[in-house]
Amino acid sequence: MLSNSQGRLQDRRPLSIIDIGSNSVRLVVYEGLARSPTTLFNEKMLAGLGRGIVSTGKLDPEGVARSMEEFRRFRALSDQAGAEHMYVLATAAAREAINGPDFIHRAEDVLKTEIRVLSGRQEAHYSALGVISGFHPANGIAGDLGGGSLELIDIDGEAIGDGITLPLGGLRLQDMAKNSLVQAQKIARQELARAKLLKGGQGRTFYAVGGTWRNLARLHMEMNNYPLGVMHHYEISAESAQTFLKQVARGEVEKVRGIEGVSKNRRSLLPYGALVLQEIMTAMQPSRIVVSAQGVREGFLYSLLDAAEQKADPLISAAEELALLRSRSVHHAHDLVEWTGKAFKAFGIDETEDEARYRHAACLLADIGWRAHPEYRGKQSLNIIAHASFIGVDHPGRAYLALTNAYRHDGVFNELVAPEIRALAPPRLLERARVLAAMMRVVYLLTAAMPGIMPRLKWESRPNGALALVLPASLSDLYGERPAGRLAQLARITNRRLELAVEGGQSVSVK
Repeated sequence: MLSNSQGRLQDRRPLSIIDIGSNSVRLVVYEGLARSPTTLFNEKMLAGLGRGIVSTGKLDPEGVARSMEEFRRFRALSDQAGAEHMYVLATAAAREAINGPDFIHRAEDVLKTEIRVLSGRQEAHYSALGVISGFHPANGIAGDLGGGSLELIDIDGEAIGDGITLPLGGLRLQDMAKNSLVQAQKIARQELARAKLLKGGQGRTFYAVGGTWRNLARLHMEMNNYPLGVMHHYEISAESAQTFLKQVARGEVEKVRGIEGVSKNRRSLLPYGALVLQEIMTAMQPSRIVVSAQGVREGFLYSLLDAAEQKADPLISAAEELALLRSRSVHHAHDLVEWTGKAFKAFGIDETEDEARYRHAACLLADIGWRAHPEYRGKQSLNIIAHASFIGVDHPGRAYLALTNAYRHDGVFNELVAPEIRALAPPRLLERARVLAAMMRVVYLLTAAMPGIMPRLKWESRPNGALALVLPASLSDLYGERPAGRLAQLARITNRRLELAVEGGQSVSVK
């Protein structure tokens, strides 16, 4: 019997992060330090440490007591999960409260490790790194809204520009405004007037980080019947955001469609989050709002990577891991990446940088559903890919990845394949997904999903204008009716005359 589960990468060493925020405390145990980290275990509690801090200057006593009990549990869970390192980060409430140092000292005794109390500048820096790690590339202004503070910082690729920390976290703003939304809007406007960097964000992207804004985005998804429940890289146009935020900021959140999906403890802060975002949009005039599931924790993890690991493509890294864990042969997946790249060039199909990345990832993911029943491989693969915790890919890109795999299994002319996912992909990506899937359907019948064959296949232009897929003579036994039939499908998709041929031997034209 195998002693270790094969569903995990065997070279990873688990580590954990505890995030002590003004509203929640959370434990996340990761499979290991990686460019695209995978969560082994995740638990949070809404402790409300920062509630009342404006009037008392102290952490909420009940929140402190509940947190200490939760820390004891978090320490045990981290040990149980085999985490070799534990990192504990504390943000606004702990650094600003009069009794913050005493709280930290007690928490360190319970957790048996040092706690990093982040300054506002450090919190903004790690939040920026989280956004940088999750987008390819990021360009705009990131805003991380917690319970106690709002961090704003300019990002351009890997460059981190000006930043500012403002006392506009949901709990703090609620306290400062004494539960008045009218007063909260005035405070938000006054504070954001100090954020001069927002003027430099005009026409660029605003990256929304933090639980309150993620819950607002969830509501927006529900109101618009959005077909993909993946939060990272969910986009809201500036026009749509203004109408939606105005509705939530009125404070009647219980009447908003989809509110059932937001915990009752979170709902009271939604209007304050909406007000702050409204004022940011007025000052910044962004082109769109994009939600980031990557924040301070992920930015801190990213900072632990070396320079080469940081530069790795997170989407390709994650797809590579799934290929290793789920496909029949990861080497075959690598062959497919190279072979389809050459095939696209032979067919004269141009690709943008992102389209080439997506094709690469789609090839790595092409065989992850092989253990399923043949009739359900396409559906299962599409569901896994569409909802995977990928970063570095937008939602149209997800649709490309998922549809390529679905078409590969269910047929490139099947119009019943996931209409809700097809709606996310523009015509250009839909076309390329079908072409890539058609190529996969040809080559899998020649390789039996094992490596070593594709590097020996080549495309040749023929005098009659046909493009021939040529097998070497030593592979002539692979020539047959089924591959020729699949090549005919590829010919129809690409509107090309194609041939299946054996070097120095027979050939058949399929169009």
